[in-house]
Amino acid sequence: MTKMKYLIVPIFIIGTIIHANSQPRIPRSSEFDKALNKYATVMYYINSLYVDTTNVPDLVDKAVVNTLANLDPHSTYISKKDFDAANEPLQGNFNGIGIEFNILNDTLTIIAPISGGPSEKVGIIAGDRIISVDGEKIAGVKLTNEKAFSLLRGPKGSKVSLSIFRKSINDSINFDIIRDKIPIHSVEASYEVKPGVMYLKLARFALTSMDEINEAFAKFKKKPQALILDLRSNSGGILPTGIALANQFFDADKLVVYTEGSKAPKMMELSDGKGLFTQGKLILLIDEGSASASEIVAGAVQDWDRGILIGRRSFGKGLVQQQLPLNDGSFIRLTIARYHTPTGRVIQRPYDNGNIEKYYSDLYKRYSNGGEAFNIDNLTFPDSLKYKTLKNGRTVYGGGGIMPGIFIPHDTSTYSKYSGQLGRKGIVNQFVLNYMDNNRAKLKSKYKKFNDYNNKFTIDNELFNQLIEFAEKQGVPRNEKEIATSESDIRLIMKALIARDLFSDNEYYQIVNSGRDDAYKKAIEVVDKWEHYEKTVLH
Repeated sequence: MTKMKYLIVPIFIIGTIIHANSQPRIPRSSEFDKALNKYATVMYYINSLYVDTTNVPDLVDKAVVNTLANLDPHSTYISKKDFDAANEPLQGNFNGIGIEFNILNDTLTIIAPISGGPSEKVGIIAGDRIISVDGEKIAGVKLTNEKAFSLLRGPKGSKVSLSIFRKSINDSINFDIIRDKIPIHSVEASYEVKPGVMYLKLARFALTSMDEINEAFAKFKKKPQALILDLRSNSGGILPTGIALANQFFDADKLVVYTEGSKAPKMMELSDGKGLFTQGKLILLIDEGSASASEIVAGAVQDWDRGILIGRRSFGKGLVQQQLPLNDGSFIRLTIARYHTPTGRVIQRPYDNGNIEKYYSDLYKRYSNGGEAFNIDNLTFPDSLKYKTLKNGRTVYGGGGIMPGIFIPHDTSTYSKYSGQLGRKGIVNQFVLNYMDNNRAKLKSKYKKFNDYNNKFTIDNELFNQLIEFAEKQGVPRNEKEIATSESDIRLIMKALIARDLFSDNEYYQIVNSGRDDAYKKAIEVVDKWEHYEKTVLH
């Protein structure tokens, strides 16, 4: 057994091991040699005799992709071209100009400059539209996200010239920006719900995640008495970061996770007892989007009866991938092991090798009529997957995700086709940006503090009707019945988006969470009635 060490060189990434870019010495066997020779012979015949000109490297790439596709759902091929982009979110940074943006009406619109980044330093503000980059027009030319990234990102220290249209002055402005390292934040929100209660939303497990979490805790004058950790839609990331986060919740020598494969030796990770939150009320929010490293944290907390899980069954991704280099700069991520929770549970959902479509369609069935996302009674576990928690002996199940102690069904009561259209077309975002262009200065002057804004600002009927009229002009016809169904939700999102423009993501989440999030509301109730829920859920 090995004790968890906090400051470690990351070994796993997306549950994968990073190795140096060197080629292995391949062990030989007669069967292995026969198989390799067969494939090499086929490629030789194609290259030498095929009727048309062929691209052999491309054929090999396709063969590699197809080979991996016939294994488990998470073994993948990453081309040299895509490697940096694939790893960027997990490294926790990239080189660029530092903006959050949307492409609205075929125009790159800045949602917000990243705090402390190059764009903020030169005076770019939310609502600015980028018209051209280094003299190349990008407005009205069917711009894609990929094209935008390729133009705006580049080596640290390089210069990029932007022409920006600012609606408040009805004119364009030119900026020269020096690219720099831009952080990709893992902590999307952290704030005090009420005295002593901390909410923290973690979007991914990256190299920098623990630094961000430490910073979030440091903002509290006193250590919080309760923590609501939101791991919903967190699909995982770097395994040691997941282990490091789980370590924050336990006394010393508690098994956090172990991994094992037919060719990978068993590795056990134990807590060191030096965590940020080893005592106190702990609540985890999870859903079907919580996967991999998120499930490691949730599984450890559940198996040791350390806290209460609220939400819906997690994704069920319990496979570990090793990232391995190929001789042309490309990589494969190859599954080498399964991870197990402290009780020994395997969290990986069942799959058939080579049938990726069925693997993901099984997940979508959770939202079909009568699916488990709406009614917990539609979910059953066989007795063969039954385990007992390590402290209180509660029954938990393996074999496909983590089932929370308190189930919150998926709520579609405020959803309509109309609201769906608004979302898909980015209508509300676009309307709010236009509104802020004309009102940002006035609102910033009026609402210096978020509490004043939250308590006094409302989306009045006039503003709401302006949105509906704007949506009509954007091709979303008025539907009074569906508007009535979704009105409260639309008003809430409008208010939250304005708050994000005026303040930050923290304030956006405070409004959304308190307004329409049943799991979040349940978490606060659990904190307030902890002794009751501790007895009914954890025992």
